[in-house]
Amino acid sequence: MTRVCLVGNDDVDLKYELLSRETSREALATYALQRPFDNSLAVRTVSIGAAVSLLNDLQWYLTRFVDEAFVQEPSISDEEWLSRSLATALRNGDLEPAATDEFCKVYGLETVDRHPVSPSSRDKESTDADAETTQQLVEPLYVRRTDGDLPAYDLRDVEETLVVRLTEAEYSP
Repeated sequence: MTRVCLVGNDDVDLKYELLSRETSREALATYALQRPFDNSLAVRTVSIGAAVSLLNDLQWYLTRFVDEAFVQEPSISDEEWLSRSLATALRNGDLEPAATDEFCKVYGLETVDRHPVSPSSRDKESTDADAETTQQLVEPLYVRRTDGDLPAYDLRDVEETLVVRLTEAEYSP
């Protein structure tokens, strides 16, 4: 199954913004919502076409609340994601899957602890037991794959990275 991941702007609670509005709530109603990264929302769709269609349906909200929209298509890669533009180009037949791995954006992944704010916890100090651990995408590094290898992520000391394949136009400065 194809996955779609939306990463929210730093100044919004993405899940709240999408589910508090009728049109986006209805568009997402048939999907099981997941949260793979801090301030993100992910769903599984049946195909890359369905993923692109969902992103098109959510366009108004993506413009206002989303920093990044990724698509992961298992027939292309189980580990790497595609940018929305690249997924659209693949769906439209403008690119072949084998021609998608040269241009990439690599994010560092850092573990962060979030203390949830609930009505019952507002009046008392948060404890470590209340903390929720999640991963946060940090500082993307634009790279080109050469001879099948990606350059190492060197912007921060991180244990893990997330690779997003891009179109040549998205990669070019």
